[in-house]
Amino acid sequence: MKINLKSGIDQLLFGMKQNDVTAIYGKPDRNYKDEDDNVILVYNKLKMRLTFYQEEELRLGYIVASSPKLELFGNLIIDKPIASVKKELAAKGITKFTQEEFDTFENYFNEDNWFILQTEFEEVVKFEIGAIINQKDEFDWKFGKK
Repeated sequence: MKINLKSGIDQLLFGMKQNDVTAIYGKPDRNYKDEDDNVILVYNKLKMRLTFYQEEELRLGYIVASSPKLELFGNLIIDKPIASVKKELAAKGITKFTQEEFDTFENYFNEDNWFILQTEFEEVVKFEIGAIINQKDEFDWKFGKK
């Protein structure tokens, strides 16, 4: 499953609606609302949690994934040492990370591409990616663009 920085993962594009997603991946295993009334779809087999923002006409705006099949620039990232993943990203010009620690987890946030590599015991366990906000302070939706 290819990660497309600033756009989404696999066939998912930021800006899709729920029916666009279910047309591709079928019915989710779980469907619920968070404390902000955003709609969350969970796909166990894909190991992905998708957030559709209430204030943005329920468009797909955030993806949390932990599938061992996740690829970034052709490299698998889940269960790999963070040092190796950061080295591979540095070769592609991605070097700026804000690091945050809590319990046994560490987050490595890259603001330019709006993603987080979450690690535990120095191995990547989760990847989170969000829709980019453009210069006009609006979401840069990728779905439906030519």
